[in-house]
Amino acid sequence: MSQDTAVAGAQGAAQGVRAPGARRRREVVAVLLFSGGPIFESSIPLSVFGADRQDTGAPRYRLLVCAGEPVPLLTTGGLQLATPHGLDALSRAGTIVVPAWRSITEAPPAAALEALRRAHEEGARIVGLCTGAFALASAGLLDGRPATTHWMCAPTLAKRFPSVHVDPRELYVDDGDILTSAGTAAGIDLCLHIVRSDHGPEAAAALARRLVVPARRAPGAERPVDRSLPEEIGGDPLAEVVAWALEHLHEQFDVEMLATRAYMSRRTFDRRFRSLTGSAPLQWLITQRVLAAQRLLETSDHSVDEVAGRCGFRSPVALRGHFRRQLGYSPAAYRVAYRSRHPQAGEDGAAAEEKPPTEAHGGAAEEGGARVPGQGRRTAGGPPPVPAEGAAPRALPEQP
Repeated sequence: MSQDTAVAGAQGAAQGVRAPGARRRREVVAVLLFSGGPIFESSIPLSVFGADRQDTGAPRYRLLVCAGEPVPLLTTGGLQLATPHGLDALSRAGTIVVPAWRSITEAPPAAALEALRRAHEEGARIVGLCTGAFALASAGLLDGRPATTHWMCAPTLAKRFPSVHVDPRELYVDDGDILTSAGTAAGIDLCLHIVRSDHGPEAAAALARRLVVPARRAPGAERPVDRSLPEEIGGDPLAEVVAWALEHLHEQFDVEMLATRAYMSRRTFDRRFRSLTGSAPLQWLITQRVLAAQRLLETSDHSVDEVAGRCGFRSPVALRGHFRRQLGYSPAAYRVAYRSRHPQAGEDGAAAEEKPPTEAHGGAAEEGGARVPGQGRRTAGGPPPVPAEGAAPRALPEQP
């Protein structure tokens, strides 16, 4: 979705996004806090929406700080918080922000989840910052929707909630009435995006100056993603095999080899791998190779054939097939679209643009009317969504 307010509104209407009810004005922001929440993440929406900075041109919001469970709330460092409001205050908010949830494996209190669902049904805009996405997912608000979270937690989010389209590559995802962000700093980006959507770019820029942060980080900003593993796999013996696979993606190996390295039968390996990651090992391996191909297409001038070899695909045809299945278009078309949006991408962007059509643009022509990458996306920018490691497997050929 475009970050321009007018375009965002038009697209939201086209997608059937609820408008806030008569009692719910989006300038009334409720921040829902829980015990065990980190102070920094919790302070982000409080700082953006809670301080009166109208003297700088920044807009004024009305802030309601709410407890999602009995107070006092324990925070990092052993501090205790007593909030002015409880769950009942969510009924008055047009925007509800969940800045964090304490556990990626524990469900939030049932009463809090029901309050979030009711608020959404009545037209409230719901925002999950970082691990706050897990609270939204637990409430069922992310079902069938694109979402993001901290890159370390993305595989677990995809595993626990397979109906959520997890995209760990984005700073934030705006799906109209449901918004999510990646790590801590991305929470600031999303809150500024909300201000920009509500009051325009000048208001967001004024607030960013006051906070001494960029008004808008460029899509594709460096983020350590894609090679993360679910936290629960960290101490498992299987983690060593997975780490080896990630370091040797450029080599041609199959799941049978990984099972052998783990000293397991293929059947046992498949079962253990799926129980830990939520994904079949073959699908995970293919996804990792597609992700590696994406990175090379974004940052190098290697031909598609060279990219295929460097990512462990047995042939360029295999790369094109899997790339199209997962992302919807060819590697060549992806590179053209990515560099049109990121002119400085690659080791020599100018040289890449000057390559003959057979290498730099031929793939797009070959596709014969394939849709242009990046059109109709509902995310904050950057390359198209990619499946997280724990995403539900698709039916793909056995040979990566």
